[in-house]
Amino acid sequence: MLGFVNVFKPSGPTSTQVGARVRRIFGDRRLAVGHLGTLDPMASGVLPLAIGKATRLIPLIEDRRKAYAFTLELGRATDTGDATGTTVGEAAIPIDAARLLAQIIPRFIGRIDQVPPMYSALHHEGRRLHDLARKGITVERIPRKVTIYGLSVLGVEGTTVRFTVACSEGTYVRTLCEDLGLAIGSLAHMGALLREASGPFVLYESRTLEQIAAAPEDALISPERVIPLPTIVLDGRETAEFCAGRLVPLPQGAVAKHVFVRDSARALVGVGEAVGALLAPRKVFV
Repeated sequence: MLGFVNVFKPSGPTSTQVGARVRRIFGDRRLAVGHLGTLDPMASGVLPLAIGKATRLIPLIEDRRKAYAFTLELGRATDTGDATGTTVGEAAIPIDAARLLAQIIPRFIGRIDQVPPMYSALHHEGRRLHDLARKGITVERIPRKVTIYGLSVLGVEGTTVRFTVACSEGTYVRTLCEDLGLAIGSLAHMGALLREASGPFVLYESRTLEQIAAAPEDALISPERVIPLPTIVLDGRETAEFCAGRLVPLPQGAVAKHVFVRDSARALVGVGEAVGALLAPRKVFV
């Protein structure tokens, strides 16, 4: 089995639990399932999964941009940076908070520095930050460069501000919320979070676990739909040579550096790389 699944993750379960459910749906508890960016339990939305040997194709996915809709809750900071945490500070909310947010948003567009939150899966001296945080330990984190491509206010309702953001991989929306609150002279945390897109995977094409269980094969997305590489077809002898790790003649018309390789029955057998007039196996699936 080889392909991708665009799962709609509900709020509540962890990404690992969703992956385990998908593994059971496809009937193999040993089936490899790879994440293209996990979601926190309280978050919902697009959770792309690589199934079977498609896990080896994850490095070939170049588009790692993310898009989210989220709510900014003004006036209160939490230890986790989101609504699941314990209050660690409160501050007055400026009367003109909406106007101030509109003024400071341009500061957050483009390449910016972000300090990763303590409640994250990053490692510090071999231990995950969230494990240290749960023990009351705080360590210094090095700011990281992230890119905000777009940030827009959708509406304001009392102390809640609704936003959309398009950003690079590795952006922490919780941290963005905290920084936005500080920038207008208050405190803030993230309320709800919905991932609307993850690279080529978009919300309107995602499927719930129930929909996937009803038609597993229909939910499986071919690699060509996810990774924009051309496909070439080899005959029986060339396929055997390719799968044995040997170079084969590059078919005419194959101009890309990397290509998907299928056999005469149109089964995907690997990824090849053009080396002059030859095709070198780079990933072999059978």
